Amino acid sequence: MKALPAIRLLVLFLLLSSLPAVSPAEDVRQAPPKDLNGYFPFTPPTSLDVWAKRREWVQRQILVSQGLWPMPTKTPLNAVIHGRIERDGYTIEKVYFESAPGFFVTGNLYRPVNPKGKVPAVLFAHGHWKDARLSLADPNRVRQEISTGAERFESGAQSIFQSLCVQLARMGCVVWQWDMLSDSDAIQFSAEVVHRFAKQRPEMNTTENWGLYSPQAESHLQSIMGLQTLNAIRGLDFVLSLPEVDPKRTAITGASGGGTQTMLLAAVDDRIHLSFPCVMVSTSMQGGCTCENASLLRIGTGNIEFAGLFAPKPQGMNTADDWTKELSTKGFPELQKLYELHGKKDHVFLLRGEHFPHNYNAVTRSAFYTFLNRHFKLGFPEPVIEQDFKPLPREELTVWNDQHPAPKAADPDFERSLLKWFTEDSTTQLKKAAADPDGIDKVLRPAMEIVLGRTYEQAGEVKWELIDKQDRGGHLEMTGKLVNTTHGEEVPVAWLYPKEWKGRVVVWLADNGRAGLKSAEVTRLVAAGVAVVGPDLLFQGGEPVKQTRVVQNPREFAGYTHGYNHALFAQRTHDVLTLVTFLRNTKVGSHPSPQSVVLAGSGQSGTIALAARALAGAAVDRAAVDTGGFRFGKVLDYRDPMFLPGGSKYLDVPGLIALNGPHPLRVAGEGEAPAGDLVEWLLE
Repeated sequence: MKALPAIRLLVLFLLLSSLPAVSPAEDVRQAPPKDLNGYFPFTPPTSLDVWAKRREWVQRQILVSQGLWPMPTKTPLNAVIHGRIERDGYTIEKVYFESAPGFFVTGNLYRPVNPKGKVPAVLFAHGHWKDARLSLADPNRVRQEISTGAERFESGAQSIFQSLCVQLARMGCVVWQWDMLSDSDAIQFSAEVVHRFAKQRPEMNTTENWGLYSPQAESHLQSIMGLQTLNAIRGLDFVLSLPEVDPKRTAITGASGGGTQTMLLAAVDDRIHLSFPCVMVSTSMQGGCTCENASLLRIGTGNIEFAGLFAPKPQGMNTADDWTKELSTKGFPELQKLYELHGKKDHVFLLRGEHFPHNYNAVTRSAFYTFLNRHFKLGFPEPVIEQDFKPLPREELTVWNDQHPAPKAADPDFERSLLKWFTEDSTTQLKKAAADPDGIDKVLRPAMEIVLGRTYEQAGEVKWELIDKQDRGGHLEMTGKLVNTTHGEEVPVAWLYPKEWKGRVVVWLADNGRAGLKSAEVTRLVAAGVAVVGPDLLFQGGEPVKQTRVVQNPREFAGYTHGYNHALFAQRTHDVLTLVTFLRNTKVGSHPSPQSVVLAGSGQSGTIALAARALAGAAVDRAAVDTGGFRFGKVLDYRDPMFLPGGSKYLDVPGLIALNGPHPLRVAGEGEAPAGDLVEWLLE
């Protein structure tokens, strides 16, 4: 191919420098990022087929966000059960086991004295009650609870946790009541880390041996919430290992943060058969603690839909004078419609209790007993009313003693080593998956669809709005914007369109957006009859973004922002999908359908191009990227424009390269430079 005369290059550069301005995209992403106090409605599906697809996506989103895709290797629980205490109709035992090597789950196991055949099992998660399993309320609080009708007995008012476990054991159920991290006997993480984390810890923010909340942990989808979800899953493993438990009658309940844990376990583990999340199913506040939030978790979804994932199995919930107070009119009717679609409208139940504050009081507990009794056919007269009992003090319930010594408390070295174990375990599984086309399609690709937040099929409907058109002799120069009507997004673009177009379009991605069309390579492509389009990806076209936006929450936790909003990297990837969708759409008025679409990117945009091609697959005929050796695992600021939750976990940039196969791909920046001229390769 002959080189163009220098004067022609100069003329094209001057023309490009005078491209008409395109007003900033007025899309939904220009609004302040969504936070946990937003509005999270649920729209019931139109059919069970539609719901099946949606359910699979949201369930996968939960698992990926919790660091459970793939599921960590289930190592031996090494369960220890000791200190049996016999009471009137029930026994209590002290239990600890390892959900991961050296990571202890602690709690009490309540059992009926004389179980008859296989019996139901109930998992009881608790929320933000200090030392919930071990503490007893003070006399003033006890009197107050009884005076308002929240409690019947002093015993129940002293410990709502013991009262529920005792009642269920007397009803013939095995009950596992375990500790939230940092609570009671779960001492390996401090409350400061679990619930009150506020500032990034420089000593934990490293590319090796990192700690929770660091960009590295987020990039590997490691979080407190994920650890607690894993503990719930392993707790169910433990309960199902007990010989007397009926695997077809397993239930979970909990209130507040325990309600969040209840919803998530019920949503992702099909071994649960009845769920009763309390004071947490809501279209408003989704859970305010660091232990209830994780990057990717609630983007495009929320707690109502999480509860809906359990349909059509029996599920109850309640309201109180808190963020759930509007549930009867916002959220619950939609859940009823979902259950009705399954033919099981009577399987979802709401207890109205707006006259009570945030609670799991005797009134709510009675509703749970009655609901459980009915669906598990326990045979008790209804409503089931809680009976009195004698609470046990802390020293009789605690798991640790001289014969069973406690692990080191709040140990930062343990925190690092635990995350290292999860990283190594996940990497081993993912490398094995990447070596197998079936593993790529069943493990890596589904994960990256969640991490990047969209599939090519979900790219949406796109229309073109022309702003300016100029005849430049051998080509037309057009500016305008692509409007993604499905997602409410807009992408400013500039086109260089040869009058003797040969049917190929190159999408040219550069860190300076449309201005990146001012290159010798673009000039050569246009002269060869190739149309070239340059977009301003989100927040390109002006001053480069140095730090991304975050929600107003002052605590330096990525999950508060990225649990509800896609990272900028993912949003820019969406823009590329919008462009490719437009090019491949044969219903765009007079716009001719190209014979081939080629993607090229360099700088930060090189990795964006690689990610977009991984999603677009064969819709992009050829792709040429220069990654510059970038790795998500080297990003040490969660506000960096290239920060991507989950970016490192799925084998980082090499994982994206693997997802580009088997389609033609030219990669620079990954070692030895590719042979041959870039433009010539793009023209092949």
